[in-house]
Amino acid sequence: MDIGVPIRELGPIDMADLKARVLEQEQKAWEEQEYRQYAYDVHKDTRSIVMVFCDTKWPEVTISKEPGWDRLADIALPLMHQVIETHYKPGGTILRAMAAKLKAGGVIQQHVDSLTSFRYGHRIHIPLTTNDRVRFMIDGKPYRMELGKVYEINNQKMHSVLNRGKEDRITFIFDYVPAEIRHGEPAN
Repeated sequence: MDIGVPIRELGPIDMADLKARVLEQEQKAWEEQEYRQYAYDVHKDTRSIVMVFCDTKWPEVTISKEPGWDRLADIALPLMHQVIETHYKPGGTILRAMAAKLKAGGVIQQHVDSLTSFRYGHRIHIPLTTNDRVRFMIDGKPYRMELGKVYEINNQKMHSVLNRGKEDRITFIFDYVPAEIRHGEPAN
């Protein structure tokens, strides 16, 4: 969604339990769903543990629980609801939710999230791991996302991520569409 600024810090969040749960996942959990890597070339250096995902139809999207649901939902859902209740109108829909890993030395090339649902959904990031050599670029400017904070990014601006560090960067990402938008009312 075009939020009028490149990135908005939404404030502190206690992500310690979610981080611990994600880090304890076996390697095969990161490899069980590779749709994003094959469908979107910009994600070739990423791996994901997907909780929920939606198809490309808008506004009548079909949302499905994915393999990561059983492993992450009990911890991730309360955090997502906390963010929604604090910063947005409740009653909307979570279209996508996943732990996304950008491997050490990996790149997410410049892109704009182009599916229609991305124009109407708030794209929320909760960093779980990072390092000093990660650069999140939005509209040509670098931004640093700190652990223990939650952010909304403007995914309608050109953005990219570079991880020059020796550790993977892991972020929990979810897309939230308020109820009034899902039902055809314009975004404010």
